[in-house]
Amino acid sequence: MFGSLALASPWMLAALLLLPAVWLLLRLIPPRPQRVDFPPLRLLSDLVPRQRVAARSPWWLTALRLLLAACVIAMLAVPILRPSAHTGLPRSGPLLLLFDNGWASGSNWELRRNVVQAALETAEQERRPVALTALAEPVSDLSLSPAAAIVEKLAALNPEPWQANRGAFAGTIGDFLRAEPDAEVVWFSDGLAGEGDDTFLRALAPAVERGHVTVYRDDASGVLALAGANNAPSGITVRVLRSGALGSPLRGSVRALDLKSLPVGQADFTFLPGVSETTATLDLPVDIRNDIARIELAGDNSAGSVQLLDRNWRRRVVGVVSGQDKDVSQPLLSANYYLSRALQPFADVRAAEGTSPSEAIGRFIDDKLPVLMLADVGNLGDAEGKLSDWIENGGVLVRFAGSRLAAAENTLLPVKLREGGRTLGGALSWEKPQKLGSFDAGGPFASLAVPDDVSVKRQLLAEPDIDLPGKTWATLTDGTPLVTAEKRGRGLLVLFHVTADTTWSDLVLSGTFPEMLRKVVGLATAGPANDARPDGSAASNASPIYASPSRTLDGLGAFQVPPATAQPVRADRPGVGRPDHPPGFYGPPDGLVAVNALAPNATLKALDFAPLNATFAAYSVAKPVMLGPALLVFALVLLMTDAMIVFFMSGGLSRLTRAGAGSAALVFLALALVMPHDAHAQARAFDPALRTRLAYIVTGDKETDDTSLAGLKGLTAYITERTALEPGPPDGIDPAKDELSFYPLIYWPIVAGQAPPPAATMARIDAFMKSGGMVIFDTRDALQRDAGQADTPAADTLKRLLAGLDIPELEPVPSKHVLTKTFYLLDKFMGRYDTGETWVQATPQTADDADKPVLGGDGVSPIIITSNDLAGAWAVDDSMNPMFPVSTGLERQRELAYRAGVNMVMYALTGNYKADQVHVQDLLERLGR
Repeated sequence: MFGSLALASPWMLAALLLLPAVWLLLRLIPPRPQRVDFPPLRLLSDLVPRQRVAARSPWWLTALRLLLAACVIAMLAVPILRPSAHTGLPRSGPLLLLFDNGWASGSNWELRRNVVQAALETAEQERRPVALTALAEPVSDLSLSPAAAIVEKLAALNPEPWQANRGAFAGTIGDFLRAEPDAEVVWFSDGLAGEGDDTFLRALAPAVERGHVTVYRDDASGVLALAGANNAPSGITVRVLRSGALGSPLRGSVRALDLKSLPVGQADFTFLPGVSETTATLDLPVDIRNDIARIELAGDNSAGSVQLLDRNWRRRVVGVVSGQDKDVSQPLLSANYYLSRALQPFADVRAAEGTSPSEAIGRFIDDKLPVLMLADVGNLGDAEGKLSDWIENGGVLVRFAGSRLAAAENTLLPVKLREGGRTLGGALSWEKPQKLGSFDAGGPFASLAVPDDVSVKRQLLAEPDIDLPGKTWATLTDGTPLVTAEKRGRGLLVLFHVTADTTWSDLVLSGTFPEMLRKVVGLATAGPANDARPDGSAASNASPIYASPSRTLDGLGAFQVPPATAQPVRADRPGVGRPDHPPGFYGPPDGLVAVNALAPNATLKALDFAPLNATFAAYSVAKPVMLGPALLVFALVLLMTDAMIVFFMSGGLSRLTRAGAGSAALVFLALALVMPHDAHAQARAFDPALRTRLAYIVTGDKETDDTSLAGLKGLTAYITERTALEPGPPDGIDPAKDELSFYPLIYWPIVAGQAPPPAATMARIDAFMKSGGMVIFDTRDALQRDAGQADTPAADTLKRLLAGLDIPELEPVPSKHVLTKTFYLLDKFMGRYDTGETWVQATPQTADDADKPVLGGDGVSPIIITSNDLAGAWAVDDSMNPMFPVSTGLERQRELAYRAGVNMVMYALTGNYKADQVHVQDLLERLGR
């Protein structure tokens, strides 16, 4: 080190000894070309020179090259210009450095450490013994050491995630000042008041009286922190605190991150002059809000500027599963919409979409959701046993009635139901819609007021039972149950006897409905702990549960591996961060407990330096200047200058005009080599998604599969000829492997005696039907039924197959159904046979439907069942001739079969648009012809 100039690699300066040798080499340059004038004979005589003499470079060019070499050598020595480190300290006597390294020092840690580093360098130059203690570390004895040894200790020092405890060092500091009365004290403070400050200041009194105390403080920015996060219905609010520098306004932002440290939101805050506390609000959806695990101040690195959020802070998660298909589940009509809107103010709603109910239920149970709500889910499939175990272990299941639940048979209900339910009002009913009667005095709804604007038009009736009154939470005015419930194990099973939409009642439109759901959700446990009460608090008579450290924060607010000194915390009272319980997450991943550096009601108080008669200084240090980049630029300039000089001296300017065309050819060749190949193959891979195609299920029976392919081929050709739709060639698909969402309609021929597909495959079919897809099941056994066979082998196979699906109520196609009018006007759906019945999803009818030419319904039936062998009537060979005869022998029957197929395809593609009022006039005219 040379004064204020330091060299990181001073041994590189030894290369300067080589400059004389470089000078000798640079004096020699290649001889210049000889210029020989004609005649040619004179040229020939001087071709071979008799004596070789090396030309010498000019002295100024040699000096330039020597300067270039010296710059390179100096650059390799890594020169650093350090401004003089002046601290204003006396130049003799021991030096005691007191360093606040709590969380408040993390925001400008590097600056603080550089100031301490400058003080140590000055002390090293003056050969002063130094003692350094960090006031957030455990108390230890103070001893003097050379400044060089203290520099190593400072390099290993880091900010701690708790506040400095100055009072604990009062005794040690007092003993040191009595042993070293001439010592100078330098206190690098964080400006934040804490416990024990009075005792600490009294310990400094001897040095203060002699005027040997210097205090560094930061009056410009102050300290910022976060505390008291709250998950309110309107958003997440967090208190933003500051101390010091209150006279000026301050703007900033907080950002929210999930457990993977991915940002999920940001909010701004503003401090007005003189204000020490403000609030930042993260206005985020509930499902995103509950993913937040950490809120931090943007641009501020300290443990105090971080708020960790655990499972107790989050609101309960409710999984919603609807049995309705996608076309029915439209905004303002679907159960998902009403349930989500009712639950959002107080719960996180997770709605299952694009999957079967059994698969969604299984996924929600695996995710350990405390509450599940099933809206008109009838067949639970394989999930019923898993769901029953989940309830026994503390889950809350809420079921809502509907046509699927009315038609299903399962035991997961609090009461036994009568078949079919009860319809109140309408053309075929003598009873009027019922009002809500009363809430059970011992039930969770007892504190709610009974609304007078709720009207029930249809309900599922419970069988009279001696236990029925004890299971009833809410009744109608005639005494029939509206809400029933049953305790099972540690869980609860609740049934609303009406739908979760407006189909059966207007309960979901009342203000009482969200309050009823709030009461039910409140009965769920807050987390996986077995000792939790319904309100989420721990039982008073249970033994404390301790959570081990999982990952903790360092003083800069970053996650780290927990230190060896970290001890477990009580899960119900984690407290705030301290040396034995550093801030961070404790417990298993599914039950994290958060410990923060500040308490929820904490405030920041600036340290009062007024009573302290000391010299004050600001945190500032001149940054060292790296001279290497400047030397590199200067060396490059010299090198370019030397190259230009040699270039002009050698006559190279005349050769600049040469150019070659070969390089351009190479460029075009390279571009041709990198062009993408097989673009048509890539387009073919996505062709099913880019062009409408019909599909059939490959059954494995060759004759059946060939007939299905030929039948859809013929129907596709008919649709192309008679409509504006031009479908692609039909596809044979395997529902276990192929993507089903590419196809609007799937034809499934039933092969008698064939085993149903696995449950996972049926779950994919169920999800396809609920997402708007349509499946035509064709048993092709109409002739057998005509012969008197009530239960044919194909019909038995179909029953086993449908047992794995959540099938709605079915009915024969009504004469006014939209399916009869989507393209052609039909009164029957023929195939190869004309005597079989065609079944679709039942459409609720009202008294007003009698005057309408078509039944509207709410959506598209996801299922069509027939026995007329549709593909056999549609099947054509390569010459487009029919492959099989029809039962009547008349081609009119085949034409009607094609028309039935067209109507089914248009129904799958366009839905119930023909039920709109705009089509009524045209339909009436066509019907009257």
